[in-house]
Amino acid sequence: MKLADNKATLSFSNGSPSVDLPVYHGSIGPDVIDIRKLYAQTGMFTYDPGFLSTAACQSAITYIDGDKGELLYRGYPIEQLATKCDFLETCHLLLHGELPNATQKADFSKLVTNHTMVNEQMQFFLRGFRRDAHPMAVMTGLVGGLSAFYHDSTDINNPEHREISAIRLIAKMPTLVAMAYKYGIGQPYMYPRNELSYAGNFLHMMFATPCEEYKVSPILEKALDRIFILHADHEQNASTSTVRLCGSSGTNPFAAIAAGVACLWGPAHGGANEAALNMLYDIQKAGGVEKIGEFIKQVKDKNSNVKLMGFGHRVYKNYDPRAKLMQETCKEVLGELGLHNDPLFKLAMALEKIALEDDYFVQRKLYPNVDFYSGIVQRAIGIPVSLFTAIFALARTVGWIAQLNEMIGDPEYKIGRPRQLFVGSDRRDVKDIAQR
Repeated sequence: MKLADNKATLSFSNGSPSVDLPVYHGSIGPDVIDIRKLYAQTGMFTYDPGFLSTAACQSAITYIDGDKGELLYRGYPIEQLATKCDFLETCHLLLHGELPNATQKADFSKLVTNHTMVNEQMQFFLRGFRRDAHPMAVMTGLVGGLSAFYHDSTDINNPEHREISAIRLIAKMPTLVAMAYKYGIGQPYMYPRNELSYAGNFLHMMFATPCEEYKVSPILEKALDRIFILHADHEQNASTSTVRLCGSSGTNPFAAIAAGVACLWGPAHGGANEAALNMLYDIQKAGGVEKIGEFIKQVKDKNSNVKLMGFGHRVYKNYDPRAKLMQETCKEVLGELGLHNDPLFKLAMALEKIALEDDYFVQRKLYPNVDFYSGIVQRAIGIPVSLFTAIFALARTVGWIAQLNEMIGDPEYKIGRPRQLFVGSDRRDVKDIAQR
């Protein structure tokens, strides 16, 4: 960042002296006012619940322009990455800052492939969970548990440890998600296959059984790879901020990523695609496309608890660029599986059309987001609804690691310590129990 030509002056109506605050330029996006010395100069904090107007760090990884509907990973538009690159190339880009050449791609892919197996004792760890446990409950335990198995790479301040733990996490997340799924349905675990691609290997571990050969469909493989790319990073969202805050204490990378998994579990964050699909199921049960008008009425009714899931975004005030790509993928997958007339997809398209034309939604800029279509794609592939958020965690792991590594390498980083506006009791004295 560089110092801007202008500065911000904070003045007070009570006659207190005004304060000059530095303003910094990023390479793109809004300028920031540096308030780090505000408390020292004025004895006051800023108040910003939800951090809607606060930049908590400087980052060179991901940039979102919500008004334009633009998402860039290291400067590259998501549309180009999703159509010209695979997930492991995107991982290399996020971790190292540049897309790999052919040799680097082969080396990086081989490195990840060679770390896809997990310690055999993980199977016994899994057995401690109930079979009907939510996969995200299992994943928070498994990812946190990795630090107990791989304690040779838990020093967050050691660059070599960070590098090997990054590769281990990216490589092992598909294995862990597939194990959690197989455990829940009572099927044997399938070991990773080194000859398969990252997405192909995951599909094989999920849907193969020892009984017969499982052939990975190239269309489904490509669709899953695209889902991974679209979810790989998304700037300073709740789970990424959690990983940064957790990692700022110096805890090990596995623990920091487990914290991200736990945060992602929330229905307002990673659980949104599950919520969007459940909404479509509810409309379908009520009567399908014919009942959309009634559903929209309920959404607009302030006294109703009905919400339009999969539309609108905290940052995007335009069409989510990932949603367009996901809609394309949705059509490809349903075509491959012979589900052109899938009632849920028809319902989704009809709902999207109404929402894009209805003034109520247009004025509020409630455009479809990536969650709206990704649930339909995953359901068509055969992934159960309860596993959607675990797939999201698998994809987002590389973004979390890139952000964590960036923070540790930032000379300005300190342990996170938000402040507060205290509204509790003044100082008071404890009375003896008889007088209370």
